[in-house]
Amino acid sequence: MKFNYKLENLGCAHCASKMESAISKIEGIDSVKIVFMTARLTIEADESRITELEEMMEKVIKKIESDVKLRRV
Repeated sequence: MKFNYKLENLGCAHCASKMESAISKIEGIDSVKIVFMTARLTIEADESRITELEEMMEKVIKKIESDVKLRRV
């Protein structure tokens, strides 16, 4: 299933690329795409694990750019 997010306070295209790469390595996420210009993150993942996966994504995002907040849209 697809899930869409807004990356609030995303300020760096290079950081967005690093986030996309790191999130793609999380087990349970089938695909990931970040569009820097719109600060949108889209993943395809198992709906039954989405809470766990969101927590893992938030940890990855905070390591790369600590001011960024993940918000589902």
